[in-house]
Amino acid sequence: MKTHLSIAIRFTLATTLLFGILYPLIVTVFSHWMFPAQADGSLITRDGVLVGSRLIGQGFSGDLYFHSRPSAAGAGYDASASSGSNLAPTSQALVDRVKQDVQNLHSDNSAGPVPVDLVTASGSGLDPDISPAAAAFQVNRVAAARKASPGAVEALVARHTLPRQLGVLGEPRVNVLELNLALDQLSK
Repeated sequence: MKTHLSIAIRFTLATTLLFGILYPLIVTVFSHWMFPAQADGSLITRDGVLVGSRLIGQGFSGDLYFHSRPSAAGAGYDASASSGSNLAPTSQALVDRVKQDVQNLHSDNSAGPVPVDLVTASGSGLDPDISPAAAAFQVNRVAAARKASPGAVEALVARHTLPRQLGVLGEPRVNVLELNLALDQLSK
């Protein structure tokens, strides 16, 4: 019995050292060496000030900026409380919220159909991207607020539209933070 217990304890210590300390340390050092920006969270700084991450959505309000998807993470865009709303499609609370969001979007933007990603949260509640259709839906509002031509804002959206990964994975998307930062540069 002592022999089996001794082997089990040594095996536990060895695997803890190997897979709990050495392996994570090697992966961390390798990732910082090969992919430093990604390993540090894909952070974006402007004028030496951290403004966000390419990977975590942020809330934007007001007419000067493109708005992100709604967030169900905590009080909204809370990375420490990442989650969906867990409301079923038949939930009256979800239906009422979506109807209200559609009304608000129609009063602020064009009268066309509202892209679904502007009224539904992602599974994590932290999606940093919107669809090109969601960006196009907001172009006139943003252009009018910034006293810019819709064509200039559309060109900016086109420059910030990312294609499918490897040509087949996912959908085209626009990173809202990067687009809004580019808008601020356009205004200077």
